[in-house]
Amino acid sequence: MIRPQLAPDGRIRWALAARLAPLVDELAVAYAEHPDEVGRLLAAHAANVERLDFAQHSADMPEYERCIRAAEADGTRDALLDEVPAAEQVDAYLDPDDAITYATRLTRLAAFSRLTKDRYRRS
Repeated sequence: MIRPQLAPDGRIRWALAARLAPLVDELAVAYAEHPDEVGRLLAAHAANVERLDFAQHSADMPEYERCIRAAEADGTRDALLDEVPAAEQVDAYLDPDDAITYATRLTRLAAFSRLTKDRYRRS
């Protein structure tokens, strides 16, 4: 389980880097083994992400076009993740008891952070 932590500035932090490292490693290995295919997938995904970014920030872009571009980016992302066996390990699955524990810990950290900030504001 990814444990939330209280950062020095009072924000709540989820340490995801350790969970993403195997994903990056597997992507590098996949690229080394099949540079043409993985390279094309990466280039296609980059193009789809740029098109989605443009659609999301364009004031006159119709909503259906944003949805189409989001689906295209999701499609190339999924194709890339299919090449990386470690992608399944990044998702965190919790049983109900762990989810409640996680939510309780997160709530306590957020409450502590809020109380600390309120004290400094009043001083």
